[in-house]
Formats: sequence, structure tokens, C-alpha cells
Amino acid sequence: MSTATANAASSYTARHLSVLEGLEAVRKRPGMYIGSTDSRGLMHCLWEIIDNAVDESLEGHAQNIEIILYPDSSVEVRDDGRGIPVDTVASLGLSGVEVVFTKLHAGGKFGGGSYAASGGLHGVGASVVNALSARLDVEVDRGGKTHRMSFHRGEPGTFDDGAGASPDSPFEPFTSSSELAVVGKVPRTRTGTRVRYWADRQIFPVTAHFSYEDLIARARQTSFLVPGLTLTVRDERRLPGTPGEEGPVEEVFRHDGGVVDFADFLATDASVTDTWRLRGTETFTEIVQQLDGKGHLRPQEVERACEVEIALRWGIGYDTNVRSFVNIIATPKGGTHQAGFEQGLVKTLRKQIDVNARRLKVSAKEGKVEKDDVLAGLTAVVTVRFPEPQFEGQTKEVLGTAPVRGIVGKVVERELTALLTSTKRHEKVQAAALLEKVVGEMRARVSARMHKEISRRKNALETSTLPAKLADCRSDDVDNSELFIVEGDSALGTAKLARSSDFQALLPIRGKILNVQKASPADILKNAEVASIIQVIGAGSGRTFDLAQRRYGKVVLMTDADVDGAHIRTLLLTLFFRYMRPLVEAGRVFAAVPPLHRVEMAGSGGKKGEVVYTYSEAELTNLLKKLERSGKKYKEPIQRYKGLGEMDAHQLAETTMDPARRTLRRISMADEESVNEAERVFELLMGNDVAPRKDFIVAGAQQIDLDRIDA
Repeated sequence: MSTATANAASSYTARHLSVLEGLEAVRKRPGMYIGSTDSRGLMHCLWEIIDNAVDESLEGHAQNIEIILYPDSSVEVRDDGRGIPVDTVASLGLSGVEVVFTKLHAGGKFGGGSYAASGGLHGVGASVVNALSARLDVEVDRGGKTHRMSFHRGEPGTFDDGAGASPDSPFEPFTSSSELAVVGKVPRTRTGTRVRYWADRQIFPVTAHFSYEDLIARARQTSFLVPGLTLTVRDERRLPGTPGEEGPVEEVFRHDGGVVDFADFLATDASVTDTWRLRGTETFTEIVQQLDGKGHLRPQEVERACEVEIALRWGIGYDTNVRSFVNIIATPKGGTHQAGFEQGLVKTLRKQIDVNARRLKVSAKEGKVEKDDVLAGLTAVVTVRFPEPQFEGQTKEVLGTAPVRGIVGKVVERELTALLTSTKRHEKVQAAALLEKVVGEMRARVSARMHKEISRRKNALETSTLPAKLADCRSDDVDNSELFIVEGDSALGTAKLARSSDFQALLPIRGKILNVQKASPADILKNAEVASIIQVIGAGSGRTFDLAQRRYGKVVLMTDADVDGAHIRTLLLTLFFRYMRPLVEAGRVFAAVPPLHRVEMAGSGGKKGEVVYTYSEAELTNLLKKLERSGKKYKEPIQRYKGLGEMDAHQLAETTMDPARRTLRRISMADEESVNEAERVFELLMGNDVAPRKDFIVAGAQQIDLDRIDA
């Protein structure tokens, strides 16, 4: 073994292994912690350091934060907070500074004692940045002294900066123990933390860079969310195409109006309402894992206080701009707090519109206000603050704490209702204007949908050469229209007289359609009856079927109440299950239930007797026994319907087509198990394999009563 190899081996001690074992995972899978290793990931590292400083401000300990972009690609974040603890962590034998920057899941935001509400909650932010930095220097002013420690790719040690601070300076790692060096004195009243780091180009490509525009936007946003905090951004890089191209540039942000100022800044249109502030605090309980006296994690129920602050205003425009935050951390993809906000808005405005329906001239036929109606023209900033929020991943883009949804909804409902029902003249005028705007949006949406449906129906009728035998309806309301697929032309004639042509359409089919379970796609396309059904429904077939494009709200299979009718109904159901399944899953397919018998009572005094319809032989038998017991007479012979065509129009209407009196059987698939069972049954009864079907028929033959066969 060479001398150099021996020295390298002796310098790599168990101490280094304990420090780096967690951070090596960060370097190997950085995307798990910062999302990506491009410019977006580079900025995320900077947000982690800035958020630590902002958390100090949230607790009232810092009033100033400064971010400096240096020409050597490093960045520094300074704050005047309490400073990272410099004393030794007894259980680890390391200073607080080293623990924060080298240990994953370590920091002051776990137990809830140091920070009531913070953006950092995983305890990995600073250590992740350290692990992904070629060099990181931290200085802490605390206790009248300035303390300093440096790291090289997460490992603590010292740099020889004779030629100036650089990640390429000679580095000597600590071996036996770490040293938090004291490098100066400060007044005891002065505290704060300064973190400067160089991103590791082994992790981040040279094309990744800090975005001055994004940094300015984040600083401005934070100044709105933390009133009284001053943020200074300074760019010394002199990069072409940036504001600092000609020389160092500096911008300072401070806003004392909070989220109200933020909402006013975001709004771009003239206002319908003032910018309203909704505030409230509610509590919830959750089970968390906490360390006991022996250092073991135990589940414990804790009570959390959730502070809600919202600024919102409606403008005359139509665009929606809602920004949501948790402990000043932006959640661009929303989460439970934003869902609760939207739910509270819709619920409150629906209620107020119902209360003022007469003044607003809103009828029940116009439907209900929907979320899009409420959000049109809305600019809002939604913030919640509570300890240990649950995010989806370290990038914190979506809030997942479930109880927050109900809390935000409750605060919105209470505070917004108070504003909309206020007796103050100014607020009454604004409330009335808001309700009229929302109702106007609702009517515009309904009108646009009706226009679209009329155009679609017109285009389908005029350009797609729908079958001439289709007797269409006049209604433009797809959801309330019905298509009856009728067995035979004879039944069609009666059904035309029995239907309500406003919303009931008729399509006759001749005989038994193709069994699509056994047929090839080419045969299906060539079959006129199947093609007509698919064309008339208008939503496509197979993988291209789009439920939203259907032309009718209900599809009713109306076949004769005999064996042939049952077979035709089965063939139709096979078609819908195989090629238009979403229609069945949505509960839009029905089977009509026509009667089998018509029993007319004997009248008295010249009056016509009562008519009773029965739907099975058993029901007829029970009816006749009941009439005999009561001494009532009925006319002989009892009419037995062989098919729909034997009915008069008024009889078909009152038994099968009139929504007020008919009986429909919904075809449904409630869950995956029922879908699998349907697959099995269709394959058994309609598939290519004959043997199982024969066994099924033979097994069931014993249960058939020969008298029930209509031969």
C-alpha cells in the first residue's frame, strides 16, 4: 500500500461515516428532496435557507433579511434572528450548528417548542442544501461572539482561504472532533445567522443558475405575507440581460398591510367589491409520534391551533387568481386549505342567492351556482398557519392536513356571511353587486351550454345523416332527454302517439341485432342496426366513447314482454356493455317494464270499470284471488299482451312511457366486482365458447315450467 493510500484510509474515520451516511443519500437522490437538479432545484435550495430566516421573523425575532448573489456563483442569506444554537447537543456531542447542517430530520421545528408555525417541518432543509453544496460557510452571532463553521459537500472541516473564499480552496476535514470556531466579538444584543454556499456542480449542471426575477418575486411575496419584515435582494453578478448588468443592483421590500396589500397588488381589473379580510382561529386534534423520556416514539393526541387569514376581492373581469400559503410557504398546487376556501365560498354564496332569489329573479329551473360562477373575477390570498403541517413531499406544493379543509370552510362561511348580510350601506351595496355578478355568471354559463348543445344537436342532425327512421325530440336539454330503442316498426307507430315529443326520441330496430360479443369489429361496423344506435347516441364507441358527447340523458330499451323481447334486450345490453360501457357505468341505460296483462273491472251504473295492469303470471293470480275474495267482477277474457304493438297509445303511455306512472329498470354496475361478474355472464351467454353455455342451459332446464313457454 502506498503512503498516499494509507493516509487517505487513515483519514476516513467512523466519524465521517456517521456524518455523511444520511447526506450521501441526498447526493445520490437529490430529486427526492429538491424536485430536480436544474435551475428550479437550485432555487429550491435557496428557498430552504431563506425560509429558515423567515421562520425567525414569524416568531417575532427577525426584522431584516438580506440575500446577496455574488459573482463567483455563491449566494448568501443574512438575518438578525436569534442565531442557530451554538451549544452542544448532549445526545450527539455536536454543536447545534453542526447538527442542523449535517443531520437529516434535525432542527427546532419538530417538537413545536421553538416554532409555533414554520415553513420547515421535515428538518432536512439546511442539511440538504449543505449536502448539495461544494462549500457552505455559516456564521452565527450569539452570546456576544461570532461563531463560524465550514463544510465541504456536507463534511465539516476548515478551508485554507489564503487566495480568497472558494470551494476549490484546500480543505482539511475534522478527524477526532469538530470545532465551532469563535472568530470575533459582537455586542451581546446583536444576534443573527449568515449562510453562504456554492452549489455543487457535480450535482447541478453549469446551465443551472439563480433567477433574479424569481428571487425578487419571492421576496415581494414574503414581504406581503410577513408584515413588518424588510427583505433586501442584492445582485452583484453583472449577468447580461439582468437588471444588474451595468453594476450591482439592490431592491428592498416591506409591506405593512399584509395579505390585503397582496390581493390589491395581484388584482388587474376594476373592483366590484373592496378587498375583504377574513380571519379566524379554530382548533383540531391529530395523532402524532413524539419522543418519550426514553427516546422512543409514541403516538400522542395533540391539539393544534390553526390561524386562517384570507384577503379576497371580486373584479369586473372573468379571470381567477387564487394564491394559497401555509406558514408563508406557497402551495401552487393547492391542497386542503384551498379546497376548504372554495367550498366555503360556494356554500355561502349559494345560500345568500337562495335568500335573495326573489330580488335577483332567480328560479329553481336555472339550476344552482357552481364553483366557476363564484370564482370568476376573484383575486384571493389564502393563508393558514399551524404547527407541523403535512405536505406531499419536501417540495411542499400541496397541503395534505385533512382537518384544515373544514376549518377554512367554517371561517370563510362565518366571516363572508357577516359581510354579505351587513347593515352598513357601503357593504350592502357591494354585497348586492357581488350576488348580481355571480348570478350573471351562472346565467351566462347555462346559456353557453345550451347554445353548445343546440349547435351540436343541429350539426349532428344536419351533417351526419342520422337514420331517417329516428323520431327525434325537440328538447335541447341533453340531461332531461330520453331515447327509446323500440322493437319493431309496429311498436314505433304506437310509441309515436304515446311519447312526449318534447323530450322523448324513438329509434326502431328490426328484429335481433348483431351479437357483438362474437362478431369482429369489421362485422359490427357493417351492421346497419348497430351503426344506427352508435350514431344516434352520438358519443362514439369503444375507447373513443366520450360520455359528455352523448345526445340523450337516458337510453331506454323498450322490447316486448316475451322470450324474443328478452333476447333482443340482452343483445342490446351486450352492445352497450362492450362498446359504450361508460353509459352503463353512469346509470344512463334503462329497460322498460311493459305489462303482461290488462284486467278491466266490471263497471256499475254505466260507469267504466277500473283497469289494473299486472307484470307477471304470479301477480295476475294474486290479483284474481283478491278480486274473488272481495266479490269484485272483471271482464273476460283477460287481455294478454303479446307485444308492444298490441297496446293502444294511451295504454303504452301510462304503463311504459309517462315518467309519472311508468316503471324503468336501471342497468347498473355498482363496483369492480359487478363488472367482473358481468364480463363472466356476457362471455358465458353470448361468447364463442358453446360448451359452457350448453352446460348452463342443461343445468337450468330442470327449473323451467313447460306451461311458461309461449309456444
